[in-house]
Amino acid sequence: MLVVHASFPVDPDHRDDALELIPDLVAGSRAENGVIEYRATTDVTDPNVIRFFERYEDEDAFAAHGRSDHFETFEESIGDLLADEPEVVRFDVDSATER
Repeated sequence: MLVVHASFPVDPDHRDDALELIPDLVAGSRAENGVIEYRATTDVTDPNVIRFFERYEDEDAFAAHGRSDHFETFEESIGDLLADEPEVVRFDVDSATER
């Protein structure tokens, strides 16, 4: 399984525009084969940071997500709305236990 945590710092002047991109990305991503979980939220302490929490069955599912139309549309649109570079952290997980 792959787990991805991505943080997108958006320009406060373009926050609303950035947030409008999220529902289509999340809906399309959740419908993909191999996506276990796909969530987006704003940061509690900084509402200008959008955070994504993603879980994929495997590398193929993650790669397919990166080629999806909804992800490419998001990637093309979000660039001009950012205040800084996104941070993406990937975790390769051998096993997981719910607590």
